[in-house]
Amino acid sequence: MFDPTTWTGFHTWLSLIAIAAGFVVIASLITGHERRGWTVLFLVTAVATSATGFGFPFTGVLPSHIVGVIALLVLAVTVPADYVFHRAGRWNMVYALGIVASQWLLVFVAVAQLFAKVPGLHALAPTQAEPPFAIAQGIVLMFFVAAGIAAVRGKGPSALPA
Repeated sequence: MFDPTTWTGFHTWLSLIAIAAGFVVIASLITGHERRGWTVLFLVTAVATSATGFGFPFTGVLPSHIVGVIALLVLAVTVPADYVFHRAGRWNMVYALGIVASQWLLVFVAVAQLFAKVPGLHALAPTQAEPPFAIAQGIVLMFFVAAGIAAVRGKGPSALPA
């Protein structure tokens, strides 16, 4: 699963890197101490994570495909908000919410994967329709709603080195 020479391993490592970088970027939005290198790392790995998710064999549209499409659409607005519109005016809010939403989608999938693959969690929610899964995802969602509010209210960009 974590062997980067396999498609699954490569996809997993991209996801883990994106999630780690995403938390740094969100903290930067909240504090106003922008770290461009982390932002670029997050955006590249978030796009790559969603794109590589379509490289697995499938016979029909799966929930993971829907999440992947939504994630790519969020990033398709977030990237231009930064690189085309330079976060001017309302584009700063679009950018902040896009970063947080993208990170939430990555973490949402990570939690789903944990419940699918970690035996103890899988036993609690084998179909992911059970209360433990809903509670975990609810806590994650509440965290990201709070992070989104904080990111939008953050101190704004003041570029610092990566």
